[in-house]
Amino acid sequence: MSDTIDPIDPADAGWRRPPATRAQRRSDGLGALVLFACMMPSAVLYELTGAMGQDGPMWLTVVWAAVMCGMLAFRRRWPSITALVVAAAYITGMELGTRELLFSQIVLFIAIYTVGAWVGDRRIVRFTLGAIIGAMLIWLAIAMFISVTDSGTSDDFNGFGTQTAMLAYFGIQIITNLLYFGGATYFGTHAYRSARQRAELEYRTQQLERERELSAEQAVALERVRIARELHDVVAHHVSVMGVQAGAARTVMETNPDAAREALGAIEQNARTAIDELHSLVGTLRQSDDDDEASRSVSTIDVSQLDDLVAESTAAGLPATLETHGTVRPLSGTVSLTLYRVAQEALTNARKYAGPDATADVRLRYLESSVELEVTNTGIVPAKPRPGGLGHLGMRERVAAVGGEVEIGPRSRGGYLVRARIPIATRSPAHNTTGVTA
Repeated sequence: MSDTIDPIDPADAGWRRPPATRAQRRSDGLGALVLFACMMPSAVLYELTGAMGQDGPMWLTVVWAAVMCGMLAFRRRWPSITALVVAAAYITGMELGTRELLFSQIVLFIAIYTVGAWVGDRRIVRFTLGAIIGAMLIWLAIAMFISVTDSGTSDDFNGFGTQTAMLAYFGIQIITNLLYFGGATYFGTHAYRSARQRAELEYRTQQLERERELSAEQAVALERVRIARELHDVVAHHVSVMGVQAGAARTVMETNPDAAREALGAIEQNARTAIDELHSLVGTLRQSDDDDEASRSVSTIDVSQLDDLVAESTAAGLPATLETHGTVRPLSGTVSLTLYRVAQEALTNARKYAGPDATADVRLRYLESSVELEVTNTGIVPAKPRPGGLGHLGMRERVAAVGGEVEIGPRSRGGYLVRARIPIATRSPAHNTTGVTA
């Protein structure tokens, strides 16, 4: 957002409809011009029919139409002023003998409608509409009174039931005007409520989007904390082993120098491994003493349990196989755990999205200077990643944290592929010793 002020909740009393956009104001101007263009031929037709009685001059009709239609160009900018001016112009024009009754009433209807649809302060709406409708009804009542008291009026209602015909005519006029003003007021108010409901829906959608983004950020942070705790367990293991070996080396240093030298070599290797793991993750991970779930130790999980993971996947409905290629070598705790978690996430995704007939293959390859895990599955490939998904992000962060790279995506021959390659240090046989006894 361009500002730091949160928008007002449309459910609050202080909400106001947003001002008209530039496109809406242009539309109002064009609509005013079209109505004016329609009023001119309509005025000529009314003059030809002679239905208006004593007509005023044509120039008066042109000025009157220009004032009424011109005000509509500002109807969404100043709705109350526009409606009051249009209503006053309408009454004045009728009294002065203007020659148009059709489009002028459309203009008045639009002006009254706009007050209900665009004025945020509903007290102003009630006052403006009350003033306009009251003035119109008073004007109509005066016109009816003049017609009744005019001696020549009865000539227009000659024959049987003269008084009944006059009353019926005036009754029709009253009902027509009530429907006219009531309809304009109702549709304007309904438009305002609809705009408020749309604004409230957009506001709630934005709030939910913010909460979703916040939840996603929190989930990523918790995942990083959990990985940091797992690293803590691995490093703690290295340190504890180094302590035991240092004690053993000190004990046998004089009686068995070769054993002491071997123990010191193992201490050096463990120290280097621990420092490398800390260096690779210290920039992206952090600890949180408040997260009990993240503090659980999972350092006992490693690639040796991949066969159990594959068996669990098969039992859960996704037939899977495990193949190991190359010479099996010991892996650091972090690398081994990362490979296990990547395989676990890949198989979980395959069970969720690949369909009931899918199968999966897990391949663990020990290369010359790296270890590679490849998980492939057949079945359905999602057209696009699920929004807000954290599985792929978690795998990428895990692999990147140990200096590796991961490839995730559909295969050209069908199905899905997850391939992670992690570099591993080459150890000499002498450094495979994890400890000595005193």
